Amino acid sequence: MAGALRLVLGDQLTRGLAGLADLDPAQDVVLMAEVIEEVTYVRHHKRKIAFLFAAMRHFAESLRAEGITVHYTRLDDPENSGSITSEIARAMARLAPDRLIATEPGEYRVLAAMRDWQDDLGIPVEIRGDDRFMCPPGFFAGWAEGRKQLRMDFFYREMRRHHDILMEGGDPVGGKWNYDADNREPPDLSLTVPKPLLFRPDAITDEVLALVESRCAGHFGDLADFGFAVTRDQALQVLDHFITERLPLFGTYQDAMIADEPWMYHSHIGFYLNAGLILPAEAVRAAEAAWATGHAPLNAVEGFIRQILGWREFVRGIYWLKMPDYADMNFLAADRRLPDFYWTGATDMNCMAQSIDQTRRYAYAHHIQRLMVLGNFALLAGLDPRQVNEWYLVVYADAYEWVELPNVSGMVLFADGGYLASKPYAAGGAYINRMSNYCGSCRYRVAKKTGEGACPFNYLYWDFLIRNRDRLGGNARLGMMYKSLDRMADERVGEIRDDAARFLATLDRTDERTST
Repeated sequence: MAGALRLVLGDQLTRGLAGLADLDPAQDVVLMAEVIEEVTYVRHHKRKIAFLFAAMRHFAESLRAEGITVHYTRLDDPENSGSITSEIARAMARLAPDRLIATEPGEYRVLAAMRDWQDDLGIPVEIRGDDRFMCPPGFFAGWAEGRKQLRMDFFYREMRRHHDILMEGGDPVGGKWNYDADNREPPDLSLTVPKPLLFRPDAITDEVLALVESRCAGHFGDLADFGFAVTRDQALQVLDHFITERLPLFGTYQDAMIADEPWMYHSHIGFYLNAGLILPAEAVRAAEAAWATGHAPLNAVEGFIRQILGWREFVRGIYWLKMPDYADMNFLAADRRLPDFYWTGATDMNCMAQSIDQTRRYAYAHHIQRLMVLGNFALLAGLDPRQVNEWYLVVYADAYEWVELPNVSGMVLFADGGYLASKPYAAGGAYINRMSNYCGSCRYRVAKKTGEGACPFNYLYWDFLIRNRDRLGGNARLGMMYKSLDRMADERVGEIRDDAARFLATLDRTDERTST
């Protein structure tokens, strides 16, 4: 072989990938590998592993259909060496390429390994930038330079201008940059939520499902009724299905939660965006076109675009700007271990049980379940950021460290001290009750603030503010809440502290079933 060995990772399933540009089918070989190191560095959800392996195998077949040679190692290959680095070495010994071409990965640990490959493997290594995103890290770093705190809203405006998205000259269409105030309606139980678009597994996917069930039996999650898209064509169908059937009501109900309804009006394309089957610019332009044709209202379209062009690009920028130190941040000194019920779902808090069960079954929960239920509890209870980050990375099929870590450490846990978010996203039970129908069938009473049967979110919220006052008391956005706290009678403050102490003590043992 006189050509290049071109590495494609499991979240780089894009034909236009930088590492595949200028590929010569007559000389170059593409390397793809399923390795146990990536399966187990955290014990990923079964459905996440199955999705990625099935999508990888289908992508490899699409390359072969173009006449491209693909050197593909399956997880159950008896010669599989178990890591990406050693699989490259094994391919080099067999193929003798003249260089290795790779695309920047989505995780800092993998990039650190890549930078050692030239010395460790004794071959020229070219690492190309990942140009599938809408904001290169250098552009983000330039925007962030000199700012002590970064705010997504200002970054999002810059992205809108730069890409000319929902713009009329230099102004936003409709006269406002952000329609979030129109996107907070509680659930309407009279609505019939469209079913998600699912695909019957083909022979390739069936083989992967059997492999994962066998080799990853002890991993979290469920493979029943697997129906994820595993090809680019299928992923584009999911995007089109969202634009057609869900987008018109997405904005209004994007924060709403309904028991036993995991999908709501969300797009369900995060799996495919983050694995490379869909490009963010494609999703953004499709939504913009739906507004231009009158198919979807501006609040829905702007809200969806903000998630991709704004938030997704923003957290990636922060990740590459602040790693590796960002992973160690723990501003609130939270150190409680993750309760077992995050894995089992065995809790009497119905909102938590619903969100965890849906996560176990589908490797999915929408952003308010992740932030204001599961994340809110982790924040209020003072759970260790490293354990919480690992849980989120394990359980969601769209989770990669570049997107998971800033969302969890910055948005969910305020572990970065306000670099990403202007305040902790803490809330009591009233918020969950307003945005869901979970509370009506919960053992705990959301209207009860303290004492037997009170919703734990209620007293944990105030206890969180009390015990973190030294760190949070100067936060301007919490000033009103601390004034309310200061007006409370000493007796009530004592009840809050006592209820919280009893409840949190049960987390340190098993679960909260015997708590007040």
